[in-house]
Amino acid sequence: MTAAKRCAALATVLASAFAASAAEPSSEQLNFFEKLIRPMLAEHCYECHSIRSAQLKGGLLLDSKAGWERGGNSGPVIIPGDPANSRLIRVIKQPDTQSPPEYHRLSTRQLTDLERWVTIGAPDPRTQPLGPVAESKSAFDFAKERQFWAYQPVKDPPVPKVRNSRWARTPVDHFILARLEASKLKPNPDADKRTLLRRATYDLTGLPPTPDEINAFLADKSTEAFEKVVDRLLASPAYGERWGRHWLDLVRYADTSGCNADVPIPDAYRYRNYVIDSFNRDKPYDLFLREQIAGDLLPSQSEQDRYENIIATGYLAISRRFSSLGEEPHLTFDDTIDNVGKTVLGLTLACARCHDHKYDPVPTEDYYALYGIFSSTRYSFPGTEIPRHRRDLIALVPADRYEKEIRPFEDKLAAIDQTMDTHYARKVSLDTGKERNAADAAWKKTNDERDALLKSAPSYDRAYAAAEGTPANTRVQIKGNPLKLGREVPRGFLQILGGQHVPASETGSGRRQLADWLADPRNPLTARVMVNRIWLYHFGEGLVRTPNDFGTRGQPPSHPELLDYLATRFIAGGWSIKAMHKQLMLSHAYQISTTDDPSAALKDADNRLLWKFNRRRLDAEEIRDSLLAVSGALDRTPGGPHPFKPEWEWRYTQHKPFVDDFESNRRSVYLLYQRIRLQPILGLFDGADPNAATGQRPLSTTAIQALFMMNDPLAHQQAERFADRLLAAPGTTASRIDLAYQLAFARPATKDELRDGVTYLAGIEQKFASAQTSADKLERAAWASYCRVLYSSNEFIYLD
Repeated sequence: MTAAKRCAALATVLASAFAASAAEPSSEQLNFFEKLIRPMLAEHCYECHSIRSAQLKGGLLLDSKAGWERGGNSGPVIIPGDPANSRLIRVIKQPDTQSPPEYHRLSTRQLTDLERWVTIGAPDPRTQPLGPVAESKSAFDFAKERQFWAYQPVKDPPVPKVRNSRWARTPVDHFILARLEASKLKPNPDADKRTLLRRATYDLTGLPPTPDEINAFLADKSTEAFEKVVDRLLASPAYGERWGRHWLDLVRYADTSGCNADVPIPDAYRYRNYVIDSFNRDKPYDLFLREQIAGDLLPSQSEQDRYENIIATGYLAISRRFSSLGEEPHLTFDDTIDNVGKTVLGLTLACARCHDHKYDPVPTEDYYALYGIFSSTRYSFPGTEIPRHRRDLIALVPADRYEKEIRPFEDKLAAIDQTMDTHYARKVSLDTGKERNAADAAWKKTNDERDALLKSAPSYDRAYAAAEGTPANTRVQIKGNPLKLGREVPRGFLQILGGQHVPASETGSGRRQLADWLADPRNPLTARVMVNRIWLYHFGEGLVRTPNDFGTRGQPPSHPELLDYLATRFIAGGWSIKAMHKQLMLSHAYQISTTDDPSAALKDADNRLLWKFNRRRLDAEEIRDSLLAVSGALDRTPGGPHPFKPEWEWRYTQHKPFVDDFESNRRSVYLLYQRIRLQPILGLFDGADPNAATGQRPLSTTAIQALFMMNDPLAHQQAERFADRLLAAPGTTASRIDLAYQLAFARPATKDELRDGVTYLAGIEQKFASAQTSADKLERAAWASYCRVLYSSNEFIYLD
């Protein structure tokens, strides 16, 4: 008998002798394991594959049964009873240059023993539980990592003392002035009242002040005059439209799906309007976050309250889709994780999808701990070019009506959808020929049945939102590949922020717990990140200049004590965003001028110490809204759903918007945002990319922008309306020029500007006279030309 046959015979005898329950090893099994296997593992494996390893290799633990059962980053390593397909055995028998060095040191006898052990079912008496993934030694020293400023608890620093106490009006000023005085710098003089009013009005509403608002502020000599302005602006519906747009930048809001067909999402507008309404109501920021992550799981006071909570989870549903068939959900979950990380925590979590984060303390296990929460969630499906049908939208109806009328319809529709998917998968898998033409006919027949069912559909509102799916932990995707799975990871939170796990008793996805972890006042990032964003939108630069990255690759705060002071006040003030506006805008630092000071610039060229206020260009929406506002054409009614063309009468290859929204004079926040193509004015003036979280918009300066204000049909149309508004006003040419300056620049025209305006109008009217048009048309054309000149000026599109 050969050696191989003897080994096989012995294995058969052992397998018969040791057959027993895995939970209750026999004495023979225990002796075999304890005498031959455990010593071998301890000698050759524990150094790199135990919870006491200085650095765990391959994510594999071999010091417990639970460890090898779960496997490592490359998947399961032992299949009891099947050594031929057990990765551990294969690698040891055929080592290569990348195999762990300890595998090369096993003797032939040790390899034989290990193979026998697997053959007889890998009996292992080590019944201790593995515990959380965090117990397996990570490459990160979290105690050391928590010394980084962003992960330290938010402190409440004392307000610093300053020499020029008369200048400092608020605690914010003390923090700013203390740094200036230490650098022997002085803050700029105050901005004049007109400049300050224009600054505040654009900051809070995204619109220019009206002449009446200007005159009222100039006439108010009280010490509370500016505070009254801030209160008035915060109470305006325009406030939510302006600040809702900031949030929509962050959550990469769009009215289309983002897949290669970029299909329309007619119901997405409900989430957009929820955001706007939440800002107008000053919804506490922690509640605002909780609703968007887990609104459908929160208690509600009424049916309308429940609908709002459901709509809030549109935040999850608007995550990008990446294929025309919808077969890549892992990329959608990745998009969700990336956005939650950047928007809420200021961390680039998606970097840990394929490997441990290279710069920040986010191991791959933490990424998949979050991934499991979102993969346990059911997202509304927008449909694709093929198949076209949408599904899993959430009915906004009372529970009794849903059970009686809506659920039966949805169940029928879901059954048809499943049949259609089966037919379609078969159709695309077949080549041309008879079989495919059967398959194609079956799909079309089912599609006709679906169309017929839809014609009898009950009428009800639906939300493009999220709901509970099938709760389950997920497994690490090796190098981000969903087809190569490693060990299972419990659902939970980032270890650097606490490492909590979804309780074993939880029967849902874990979104409710995640919402609590994100909004926990003890979380060191959430409040810091948000107050930094509010500061950025008011002052033009964040205290942390990388608002989406508070990690080691981002920039540290210029005023760390001030950042923590504001975060502390934000939490203590009930997470009120409007209260934070007042805290910042009533500071003296907000009310100084943008004037340059060469001597100060030598010491602080990029104004990190805030000795002056930062001048900024209006963003794309502000420019369009201002064109409409000064012309008198702005429609202030809230926007609803977009009038999409009849479904599927388009092809993504056309790369055209579904509807010409420039026919609408509503505010730009209500425009159609298409992922595959921005509206022209939004693209030209650096509008937010609806495919990624935009923490701070880029700024470009091109000749095309100037040409837009001179030649674009929108600019021409609004210039003509502006001209009509001026010509309808009583008075002289000079008084109308002065009114134009009041509307466009929030100030009166100077004598030189009045003179130049009169001269320009006379000259351009004479030039147009050769066209042999009527006098009134000549006058209108001349004034429209003059209005385009005002639109094209830096003063119109820049804010001091």
